[in-house]
Amino acid sequence: MPLIRDWQSRPLQKVYAAVFLDAIHFKVKQEGHIVNKAAYMVIGIDLDGCKDVLGMWIGEHETSKFWLTVLNEMKNRGVEDILICCVDNLTGFSEAIAACFPDTEIQKCIVHQIRNSIRYVSYKDTKKLLKDLKPVYTAASEDAGCAALDEFEALWGGIYPLVVQSWRQNWGELSTFFKYPPEIRKIIYTTNMIESYHRQLRKVTKGKSVFPTDEALLKMLYLVTQDVMLKWTGRIHNWGQILLQLSVFLPDKVKSHLK
Repeated sequence: MPLIRDWQSRPLQKVYAAVFLDAIHFKVKQEGHIVNKAAYMVIGIDLDGCKDVLGMWIGEHETSKFWLTVLNEMKNRGVEDILICCVDNLTGFSEAIAACFPDTEIQKCIVHQIRNSIRYVSYKDTKKLLKDLKPVYTAASEDAGCAALDEFEALWGGIYPLVVQSWRQNWGELSTFFKYPPEIRKIIYTTNMIESYHRQLRKVTKGKSVFPTDEALLKMLYLVTQDVMLKWTGRIHNWGQILLQLSVFLPDKVKSHLK
């Protein structure tokens, strides 16, 4: 545990190009009962293009209030700015980020949005609806995406108004990636980077249906994370090009690093 505490409180970089936030859930014994606990995980890509797990926190349930605590702790450990935050559709997530890092752009995960959309859809319509939805998020620009959303609404709005309403309400944070080139879009438009990390955690923890304590869970997650990070040796593919693009879009935030 002292090792974990040292790792969890280590200083962080001042600026991160992208940060991915997501929780993974486990069963833990607590006062004689088995309860669901959320392990809050954060992965950051720094301005050198290197990936790192910035920390892990165990909480009761995934809430935006707890995420605000996580973000404040990151700030206290030296993070001054995040260029882009990639998150799922948890209610209140955007407000929590804005409260801590008001200038950070938020990209909501397109895959989570699609999954949420098909919850409202009859099984027989799912395949056709997904096909008609694809032009919305694969469009070349935000204007083209908006036009595709209008077409989608004309086709499906009458049958599934909640699907269209959800895309409209979240559009401001679903469409962030449109202004960026393919190299950056590929990284930020989903939370795949952190979900891939979660899959590696699950491979090791799947044999453990219930953890005896929060501490036992934290130890297991820490040990697996150290193994995973040993493989993260290189920079993100095409990082030079990506950093150049970011320096054009967000010059004030990146220029001090480029000097």
